[in-house]
Amino acid sequence: MSRGSRITGYGTALPERVITNHDLAETLDTSDTWITERTGIKERRIGGSTRSLAIDAGQRALQMSGLPAESLDAIILATTTPDRVIPATASSVQTSLGARCGAFDLNAACSGFVYGLNVAHGLILAGAENVLLIGSETLSRFVDWEDRATAVLFGDGAGAVVISATPAEDNALLSWALDCNGELEKSLYCDFGRFIYMEGREVFRQAVRIMVATCERALASAGLGTTDVNLVVPHQANARIIQSACERLGISEDQTVQVLSWTGNTSSASIPLGLADAAAGGRLRAGDIVLLVGFGAGMTAASALMRWEL
Repeated sequence: MSRGSRITGYGTALPERVITNHDLAETLDTSDTWITERTGIKERRIGGSTRSLAIDAGQRALQMSGLPAESLDAIILATTTPDRVIPATASSVQTSLGARCGAFDLNAACSGFVYGLNVAHGLILAGAENVLLIGSETLSRFVDWEDRATAVLFGDGAGAVVISATPAEDNALLSWALDCNGELEKSLYCDFGRFIYMEGREVFRQAVRIMVATCERALASAGLGTTDVNLVVPHQANARIIQSACERLGISEDQTVQVLSWTGNTSSASIPLGLADAAAGGRLRAGDIVLLVGFGAGMTAASALMRWEL
């Protein structure tokens, strides 16, 4: 029997501690104006563990879907910041939620959630009924808080969606595109026991290019153009990157979701956080076409076109 998938619930989790740009200016050679003009970020949330944030977001997504954890066939945890090297943090999330299913971590950096969306869809096409996909990060553990180039950017948080099987004619995932250019991995990385290193200008330049390219591939695969898209939910790395990419795509700024002003860059959590914010805020209606696009270390990129049906 032909099958498809759609989102049936979503949930988010953010730490309570807030660090503002003014807070950072007390210890760094920076200012609220400098950070805001270059990044669009005003504050970020700090705290918790990847596991605890993932559990909170996952529970809320399950509650909205109306499904018990026992109904899950798989849990996918997209993260670059697992709590331990071994085992996968997803195993801790699984037992805490009360699920009995396959569970694994997926690391595609800031593209991880969209990578996971495609993996979840594939599992459902293979016979799964319900998959919990979570993006959860605690990047603050890997930030040098004395480095102005990176300390102003990153925050902690989690976002989750339940993806459930549906008849093929109701399939919500219209198309996707995945990419990676390993030759650029040295522009943004973090070695074991070290802090995040980033070449800001190079990341900016490459991020705009790869974001545009992956969006164009997903649109072409679906036979759609940017005029068919109701809303774009990009990875929340930098407001200037989002603006530059959308200009090249011919997408207006009021069609994009931006939550980075109060979350900072939360890597694989940023797209589900943005998606949930748009849905809760009434910016998404049934039948809307949503373009999700992530880009990050690796250098990875991923896009997905979805019809919103929740």
